[in-house]
Order: sequence, then structure tokens, then C-alpha cells
Amino acid sequence: MRFEVDDAGLRDAPGVAVHGEVDLHVVPELEDAIEAAIRKSVGAFIIDLSDLDFIDSSGLQVLLRARALLGREDRALAVVCPYGPVRRVFELSGTSELFALYGSREEAAAALVPAD
Repeated sequence: MRFEVDDAGLRDAPGVAVHGEVDLHVVPELEDAIEAAIRKSVGAFIIDLSDLDFIDSSGLQVLLRARALLGREDRALAVVCPYGPVRRVFELSGTSELFALYGSREEAAAALVPAD
């Protein structure tokens, strides 16, 4: 099972890209990577799931915690998640309404408001 997280900001917004599959076994690594990236950044934050093949409920929990962490500082979270199996997990779980989901990096970039 392939899993990787790397830096993947968009325009002036910092962020990470998640690759492969996210399940209970890799959640601690995902959580550490996202929280570290959030702590060392300011402004809107991007999580790119374009290259993610699978996410389970534990992975969704990590994304919800990231949303809450950013929310404490009134920072926006944009999630790049094209239509497909991963997007379907958001929809079936009812969490799609809690995130600003974008079908592509271009859509997310167009929606970003530059930081003051």
C-alpha cells in the first residue's frame, strides 16, 4: 500500500498533497504531517487529495481535526478532491458540506483570496 504526504501549496497558500491510500495504519503519519504544516504556516491552507485512491473514516477524522485547528485561527481550508471514489466517501459520510471541496487545483486557486 502506497502512502505519502508532501508539500503542495497553491499560489501563496501553503498546503500538502496526500498520495496513495489513507487508512487506520497511516493516520498517525498523516495527522503529524498536516498538523506540522499548519503550525508552520499562515493564512488559507490547501489539502490536495487529487492523487488519493482511498480514504476511510479515520482519514476523514484527520481532515476534520485539521479543519478545526485552522478554524481556531479563523483560517480557511480548501480541499482539492476530484469527483470519484474519494469524493464519494465525503458525500456518503455527510462531510462534504463541512469542507470547501474543489474538483481541481485550478478551481481551488480561483477561489483563494490573497492573504492581507
